[in-house]
Amino acid sequence: MRLRHQLLTARRASGLPKVRYYDAMPNMPARFDLFESSVRKYLLGSALLLAFGCGDIELIRSTTGGGGSGASSSGGGGTGAEGAGFTTGGNSSGGGGQGGEGPGPYCGDGIKQATEVCDDGNAESGDGCTGTCNAIELGFGCLTPGEPCFSTIVCGDGTISGAETCDDGNDTSDDGCSSLCTVEAGWVCPDPNELCEAAACGDGILAGQEACEDDDAPPTAGDGCSELCQLEPGYKCDVPGQPCEVTVCGDGVAEGSEQCDDGNNDSGDLCTPLFCTSEPDCSASPALPCTTTCGDGILLPNGTEECEDGNTSPGDGCSATCQVEPGYICPPSTVEPTELVLPVVYRDFLDTHPDFERFTIVIEPEIAADQLGADGKPVYADPYGTGVTVSTSGQANFDQWYRDVPGVNVPVLQTLTLGQLPSGAFQFDDQSFFPINNQGWGNQANPNNFHFTSEVRYWFEFKGNEVLDFTGDDDVWVFINRRLAVDLGGVHDALDATVDLGAQQDELNLQVGNVYEITVFQAERQTTESHYRLTLSNFLNATTTCESVCGDGVKTPDEACDQGAAMNDGSWGNCTPDCKRGPRCGDGILQPEFEQCDDGQNLTPYDGCAPGCVTGAFCGDGNVNSLFGEQCDDGVNDGGYAECAAGCVLDERCGDGVVQSEGNEECDDGNTVDADACGNDCLVNVAE
Repeated sequence: MRLRHQLLTARRASGLPKVRYYDAMPNMPARFDLFESSVRKYLLGSALLLAFGCGDIELIRSTTGGGGSGASSSGGGGTGAEGAGFTTGGNSSGGGGQGGEGPGPYCGDGIKQATEVCDDGNAESGDGCTGTCNAIELGFGCLTPGEPCFSTIVCGDGTISGAETCDDGNDTSDDGCSSLCTVEAGWVCPDPNELCEAAACGDGILAGQEACEDDDAPPTAGDGCSELCQLEPGYKCDVPGQPCEVTVCGDGVAEGSEQCDDGNNDSGDLCTPLFCTSEPDCSASPALPCTTTCGDGILLPNGTEECEDGNTSPGDGCSATCQVEPGYICPPSTVEPTELVLPVVYRDFLDTHPDFERFTIVIEPEIAADQLGADGKPVYADPYGTGVTVSTSGQANFDQWYRDVPGVNVPVLQTLTLGQLPSGAFQFDDQSFFPINNQGWGNQANPNNFHFTSEVRYWFEFKGNEVLDFTGDDDVWVFINRRLAVDLGGVHDALDATVDLGAQQDELNLQVGNVYEITVFQAERQTTESHYRLTLSNFLNATTTCESVCGDGVKTPDEACDQGAAMNDGSWGNCTPDCKRGPRCGDGILQPEFEQCDDGQNLTPYDGCAPGCVTGAFCGDGNVNSLFGEQCDDGVNDGGYAECAAGCVLDERCGDGVVQSEGNEECDDGNTVDADACGNDCLVNVAE
């Protein structure tokens, strides 16, 4: 034991006046209020085994002789800089006595004593080792004394611990569990090391498998975002929590549910106007068949597509690349549609146009060439070599019929709906065909709008039994595989035509199993009557209908959960057989057999219900939870010197900056510097 401790122990036992010791330094005289005789009397009486030289005891004030250096200085003259030795003579030039010992052990010295659980080199709580070195704080490890402790809480390890409210096995944000392992708004993370999911469709926060979130609560279909928070055709839902907006097909910007948008009114150029859906590519026709693309509504038996639902929106079972998504099956559709809805482009003309309201009744074939041009439009044939025909004024004016020409025609986009007949064929029939009355240039003082053209396209997989029938006026040209199949040119009354594709297979260069294009071009050019009837038999294309598979262990947007058939038994924590949630942690109902608590959220790891429906940490649980502000926790926390007080804070103690008589403190400077006037044991340091 150091001399300082010996003297102080003697003083405390004898009631002698207080002694102050300072390191002997120039301009800092030693000050003491203890008579030598009193010290001699006590030391001798207590039989302390101290070795003194001859002469009186004196406290060394000067460092210029005698004293040894350090904790074990053992003599030798000279200029020892440290040590509290006793001289053998009346001056300090004699041989030195035994030097004083180094600082005694204390919490924070970086040396783990037998009474300490840890010692990280400081006396501060909150860093893994408590300020009294009596416990390792929860969520920390302290392996090497004198070295900082380390956190054992690792966000991304798939285990919820410490202040974490989730852990999905990664440390990235925007997937429900943040980079700090806290649940993000709009998400729930019911199971550690599993993907988080949307908390609820209709909460205005886009999460999980949701494709949209509008302002509906509860969510409803028909406004762009379905009741399952999936995007509906014809809408964009760019801002979560706000109403969806109708997309504008033709503005040149593909957005929302649009598969494409080339900003024009032409069909047959890979993007259908009005719908902004992808079309098969028929640019190599008639030499080669069309090539299909995902989302065009045509599933070929030997194609690369696993499914085809007519869109490229993921999350409905058929992906954006027409592959079956996990958790679904997509068998061929067995239910036939009750109608075919085809986009149609009308172009309205003034009755002053050279080709409208100018010619008498005449049936005139060969106005159009027998093959469409590279742009998919009819080519003026000039059958007489004169540059004009009986019912047309020449190529320049004819080229305006099916192309947008500002100031000459006005395009009007509509749909042509073919209803299903009892025979299974689909037909549009209007014997008073004036679809754009009061549109475009208007009726021009006529009871109807009589001066317009129309263009309709449809793509189909050739099976060999297709039949097309048409009745109408005035001009009608039908192209199949971009080859002329019906030629009813001229200004005339309604005429009929039929095309048996199987019978004309070679003529039209058709092969079973390939995809081809039908295009119907019509013109109404005279103020008389207007008829239009189009019948398509056996032209239906194969598509798929996707549906989720409850019991396969893959959760889909229409399932609340899916743990697999064996686990979907409706017991606690499991799904029901129909993939709905059974009793579980998070339902707000306490199941004492399985849960310690359940507030419905279970996101309070301290003083509440923690993830997993377990009681969170709390002051009094006997664990020091420094992550939540605890300085200590002995399980009782009733206070007392160097004990843990209510609220899990350290009570009065050495190091709190207040001299506490209860602990026999002589000083307390509130720091951990042991070499200053007040030692880390709150005893006054002796000059050394």
